[in-house]
Amino acid sequence: MTRFVRDAAAPGRNNAVKSFYNVACELIDGHADARPDKTAIYHGAETISYRQLRVRINRFGNVLRGLGVSPGERILIALPDCPECVIAFLGGIKCGAWPVLLSPQLSRDAYEYILHDSLAVAVFSAGTSEALRADARNLLHRVRADDDDFARMLEEASPELEPHPSRKDDIAFMLYSSGSTGKPKGIPHRHRDMVYTAQAYGGGVLGLSENDVCYSASKLFFAYGLGNSLSFPLFHGASVVLYPDAVMPGDVIDIFSRYGPTIFFGVPALYNVLLQSLDQPVRFPSLRLCVSAGEALPATVCSRWREFTGLDVLDGIGTTEVLHIFISNRPGEVRPGTSGFVVPPYEARIVDDGGNDLAAGQPGRLLIRGLSTAPFYWNQPEKTSETMLRDGWLHTGDIFVEEAGCYTYQGRADDMFKVGGNWVSTSRVEQVIREHPAVSECAVTWREFEGFARPVAFVALAPGVSEESRLSGEIRSHVMERLPGYMCPAQIEFRATLPKTETGKIQRYRLRR
Repeated sequence: MTRFVRDAAAPGRNNAVKSFYNVACELIDGHADARPDKTAIYHGAETISYRQLRVRINRFGNVLRGLGVSPGERILIALPDCPECVIAFLGGIKCGAWPVLLSPQLSRDAYEYILHDSLAVAVFSAGTSEALRADARNLLHRVRADDDDFARMLEEASPELEPHPSRKDDIAFMLYSSGSTGKPKGIPHRHRDMVYTAQAYGGGVLGLSENDVCYSASKLFFAYGLGNSLSFPLFHGASVVLYPDAVMPGDVIDIFSRYGPTIFFGVPALYNVLLQSLDQPVRFPSLRLCVSAGEALPATVCSRWREFTGLDVLDGIGTTEVLHIFISNRPGEVRPGTSGFVVPPYEARIVDDGGNDLAAGQPGRLLIRGLSTAPFYWNQPEKTSETMLRDGWLHTGDIFVEEAGCYTYQGRADDMFKVGGNWVSTSRVEQVIREHPAVSECAVTWREFEGFARPVAFVALAPGVSEESRLSGEIRSHVMERLPGYMCPAQIEFRATLPKTETGKIQRYRLRR
């Protein structure tokens, strides 16, 4: 029987020379041995200790092996945030399969596209998810998490599981991009990647420890949520609250009261909605940190959250390709309206269209380098060559300005455009529009007017606000007073809602069409 030896690079871990490396063991075994009764997961009234979690992971891995799933084969997991999702993900990794995490609420067409693209041999889901009805020639197994037969298989499976002898640079799992610019792309990640982000951001910025309780409104099937609710708390021996349903303001407040989380991970749209639900300042005594990612957090939302709760929000930027946040504001050093500072040991560059470094204060394309970067896109060699550059640099597709080490988001590269030879920062225009008291959300893109590109704003009004015809001119005047004239929207369209991905990112390409 091959013995698993831990990686020497992990702080506080066994420093023996590594024979092989399986991240499922790295996240669980040390805590299951040292503090087996410590709560790893809160889920409704259920609590799962680290010892229980390891046993259930092992049983799931043995079920997969019993089904004939081989190392390197893909298993599609479409579950809400629940213990079964964590167990399936880590159980799959431990036995050498590649879990592919997806939302349980996609359409059948979306599942079938990903099944064909990933060549997954098994689907693991529950309830009425279309994932269980999707079909593909390569699909061999459909497993229901809420099925009595599956429960019996788990009960009969061995609680011991020999981990697959992976290496830290081997692929461990795959995520799919949220599709904010079209079809989702498969993004494989290695065994080392989750530990790297847990050390760099979870430890280096958030200072996570076994005393923390994490709660993330962003779900496990997003890269952001995967770090928040799985790799970060488990690596540091903390606890996590898993909430399976869509998040409403009342749910968040109830979770704060019921479980006493110390760190809350949200997205800008949720912070905005929470603020709209608060009619007076409130304190959440358990919270020590709030985090935001997914889109740039408007300065007004950041400042109002501080005013209403006494808490700063650490806004940052990450991508599925890098797995989590690589530029962030810091505790005690929050600059509203910016993404903050590079998270060590990541490196960043701002370059022009030719790849040449730009001076501070000049907007350009953001490149990032770090050991959690995905090595390639699945089945997309051309996109891989465009994005995964030489010497480990990754083209994020974002436009940023860097001044004195602080980075400010200007917009997506494919959303930027010129008016009269001047670059329009869609992010900057959106921030100014959001400052208008009648505006809840907005998105800025462009359209051609008489052959020339001009800014166009799509606006969702705050609750109770109407009189759109009057507001159009008022909002345009508001922008003209604060920005150069070429950035003022030539047209404002009012919408009840703006199209978004499941991560809360506005799909500007749909508005542009």
